[in-house]
Amino acid sequence: MLTVAHLITGLETGGAERMLARLVTTTDPARFRSVVISLTGPGTIGPEIAAAGIPLHSLGARRGLPDPRPLARLFRVLGECRPDILQTWLPHADLMGSLARLGRRAPRLVWNIRATEMVRADRVRWVLARLSRLPDAVVVNAAAGRRYHEGLGYRPRRWVHIPNGFDAAALRPDPTMRELQRTLLGLPDDAVAILLPARYHPVKDHPNFLAAAELLAARRPEAWFVLVGAGAGRDNPALVAPGLGDRLLRLGERSDLARLYPAFDIVTLSSAVGEGFPNVLGEAMLCGIPCVATDSGDSGLVIGDPDRIVPPRNPDALAAAWERVIALGIEGRRTLGAAGRARVAAEYDLAAIVGRYEALYEGIAVS
Repeated sequence: MLTVAHLITGLETGGAERMLARLVTTTDPARFRSVVISLTGPGTIGPEIAAAGIPLHSLGARRGLPDPRPLARLFRVLGECRPDILQTWLPHADLMGSLARLGRRAPRLVWNIRATEMVRADRVRWVLARLSRLPDAVVVNAAAGRRYHEGLGYRPRRWVHIPNGFDAAALRPDPTMRELQRTLLGLPDDAVAILLPARYHPVKDHPNFLAAAELLAARRPEAWFVLVGAGAGRDNPALVAPGLGDRLLRLGERSDLARLYPAFDIVTLSSAVGEGFPNVLGEAMLCGIPCVATDSGDSGLVIGDPDRIVPPRNPDALAAAWERVIALGIEGRRTLGAAGRARVAAEYDLAAIVGRYEALYEGIAVS
């Protein structure tokens, strides 16, 4: 049996964190022993991992503060679990994992890149580019992520593309849940509801979403807009759009996205930069919801329809794409949603994606 230790920067709600949870709770326990280590704390995802019986360690690092103690704790945890492979997720974990490899605490090292460009220059990635020959392989979940990091100077011994995976049995259209959630949200029966599931952060470009929403609202009185994500609650004074009035709902962070998706007619991303392979698009499409997104990361590859991919920072284009989907009507959106669900189920099946990780680990272990 191979022991794979997964080191991640933190376990707050996010795409990398959710994919890590799916992977460790689905990997074949007869062949692999998984251990999860968070540089910071257990966050919102950690309890789910621990509840599945996966050993979980938190190193207590504080973001933005240099402190050697988390590295010492990491060395101690790795000394106790003695992994065959250390799989790191996100840049700071890649850096800490590299130090562990240099310190002979992990015989094999795999980095996992989950995003593309950042809003500001990232000194950590500059360092990682110069260490990129160290890992045995570098996993990317998006082709755009590989291209961007190659531009930064990453030259690993081996690139491995493994996209995100989704459980089609757990995510599906649900008319009963749609009716219930729309009632709980207070959406009118004739509302066309558009969801932005994204934390409040410059890369997600909420101002782009709000500007597009005001444009569409002036033409489509049936359009409603909902924000879900950390920092996207009613207490955020930046998330105000006078032209929307009561038609803008700011729900903040929620742990029940799978139950919320069916309430919506469109799920969207308005990101300026930084997307890799957006989990929320695959999840929403499995629920039969048409998606519209800006051209960031592999969003276009996931959606598979150029008519629903628009340039970043262009609210006119975003509003126009929403309006094209609205104009399809209920039956047209249902047909579009069914095609999207079939696409994700066929190309991003969770069992197949986990199998690719398992094959990677087994191959590296014997190399």
